[in-house]
Amino acid sequence: TLTTNHMTVVKACICGKIKEVDKSSDTKSLFSELPDSVMTMLSQSIFNNTGGDVVINQGGKREILGTPTETAILELGLSLGGDFQAVRKATTLIKVEPFNSAKKRMGVVIQLPGGAFRAHCKGASEIILASCSKYLNDQGNAVPLDSATMAHLNATIESFANEALRTLCLAYIEVADGFSANDAIPEEGYTCIGIVGIKDPVRPGVKESVAICRSAGITVRMVTGDNINTAKAIARECGILTEGGLAIEGPDFRIKSAEEMYELIPKIQVMARSSPLDKHTLVKNLRTTHEEVVAVTGDGTNDAPALHEADIGLAMGIAGTEVAKESADVIILDDNFSTIVTVAKWGRSVYINIQKFVQFQLTVNVVALVVNFSSACLTGSAPLTAVQSLWVNMIMDTLGALALAQNPPNDELMKRTPVGRKGNFISNIMWRNIMGQAIYQFFVIWYLQTEGKTLFAIKGDNSDLVLNTLIFNCFVFCQVFNEVSSREMERINVFKGILNNNVFVAVLGSTVIFQIIIVQFLGDFANTTPLSLKEWFSCIVIGFIGMPIAAIVKLIPVGSQ
Repeated sequence: TLTTNHMTVVKACICGKIKEVDKSSDTKSLFSELPDSVMTMLSQSIFNNTGGDVVINQGGKREILGTPTETAILELGLSLGGDFQAVRKATTLIKVEPFNSAKKRMGVVIQLPGGAFRAHCKGASEIILASCSKYLNDQGNAVPLDSATMAHLNATIESFANEALRTLCLAYIEVADGFSANDAIPEEGYTCIGIVGIKDPVRPGVKESVAICRSAGITVRMVTGDNINTAKAIARECGILTEGGLAIEGPDFRIKSAEEMYELIPKIQVMARSSPLDKHTLVKNLRTTHEEVVAVTGDGTNDAPALHEADIGLAMGIAGTEVAKESADVIILDDNFSTIVTVAKWGRSVYINIQKFVQFQLTVNVVALVVNFSSACLTGSAPLTAVQSLWVNMIMDTLGALALAQNPPNDELMKRTPVGRKGNFISNIMWRNIMGQAIYQFFVIWYLQTEGKTLFAIKGDNSDLVLNTLIFNCFVFCQVFNEVSSREMERINVFKGILNNNVFVAVLGSTVIFQIIIVQFLGDFANTTPLSLKEWFSCIVIGFIGMPIAAIVKLIPVGSQ
């Protein structure tokens, strides 16, 4: 997720000699001083103990199939002059033990041409090296692994890991005659062939994406099966491991008590050599004990429990297995961490757009309900007729939702603090905006009802119809300008980017046009009467005054919850 997943062997330690493997140089000549017996053993280990394959494609070119790690190892074997098919045909495969995420190793048992049996294993360097009792020296002889050589090999693993290289150790053991596929592959007494360092470059833009997550209040934690030094080096390169951050290994993490975990988990930034159960435990504790909202990425079948446990499971579209995808909520098609930032941005955008619409809807509802109910109780008639109320409802529900839900995400969203598990959907900020607008609109309509005829000098037999039309028109224009104010719940400038949102402009424009048609031409249907230009201007001004009032209300400090 953080790296390109295009792996290549860049360093190797064979017979205690460290060599840098560069594509521009002849790899075979680098190891020319090593005995043929060592090179034969290395080729045998690489080509037999693998889940990959080397084939000739339709274009006649050689192609390496398998996982990125397998591909990198096979590429090294081929660059050393090895012949994949010839080595495989020279021996008989007796048993295969695929890579196990708990044991961090894979192994095979082969039968040699003379009838003898030999087991090859490869995996996490420190684990494989710990199971070795011998190593191949520069003469090609298997000699006991003394403390000085062990210290040198461990230092090599550490130096490779500190350079953000993934390390693998290759080893073999002679197996007693009569071995069958039902027998277990030995786990101790191996002879170390060598250690390889595999480079998996960090994806472009990952460091910037991690920084964006941090500014958005999202804590990024790395959980990996890699060596702890490799994990720390990559985490530092990505900006995940910071000063004071904790890096821990899975075996150390899983033996902690519940109290120790409670204290430890908030500090953990990197967990290396982890098992799928460690990942599940971390996610479960963050969700339940610490009440955090947790998103988890995963690609393997083993990640399914953690993906299922998380609030948001993010499966990899390219490297992910079907089981992982089925357990996830979102599939990242390009397997790129930067896309996860886009997911978070869109999630926040949808959430805030719904909040804007609800704020707008509640304002209209509160005013319409209070005005109609109080007027019906006090005067015996409501200022808004059934058709007018339906039109207001249409503005409020259909057109309002369409306009306010179409605001695209922007970078400002990733500077906001996240909404917690206990956060209120209708926040204090929304209540402040709703009450500010509702009080103004309620005051305007009540004042027009009581003093409207005097204010507009309305006389004649149809004075009540004219006044009700004015009230209806003012109320609709209050909603039009309130819709513009609702584009931003906290910022004063609500016009920024308004012309870029074509749907919003179209909805606003069509609302005004239909309002003119209803008032001026559909009098019998909507129970309205045509208004003069002066009256139209007054209605627009009254509606517009709601915008500076909304801006002033936004200056009132309230809690974010």
